[in-house]
Amino acid sequence: MLVDSRGEAAWLQGRIPGAVHMPTATIRDRAEGLIPAGTPVVVYCWGPGCNGSTKAALQFSLLGYPVKEMIGGFEYWAREGLGIVDDAGPIDRVVDELTAPVGVGAIDCAC
Repeated sequence: MLVDSRGEAAWLQGRIPGAVHMPTATIRDRAEGLIPAGTPVVVYCWGPGCNGSTKAALQFSLLGYPVKEMIGGFEYWAREGLGIVDDAGPIDRVVDELTAPVGVGAIDCAC
């Protein structure tokens, strides 16, 4: 289960398709009603400069869910040209060449 832990304004601006919106402050009260016990959860927030996904991961962990953080968050997902949506539908973005290889012969991080 992919969980967007950002606030309402951020969610409305854009999100990863299929994500569930559950701001960190609501996890304790809402998680068990929306996500079956034992379901693996991946949380994300804005990006690497934000510790929101860490706080969200802690809340899910305290409830007993297996949880991981999506490193890079929504920022790097969007910058790498991966799918994002808002209430009106898909949002097209240009790939940021500093975060994702583009084109034939592109530089690769080799990781």
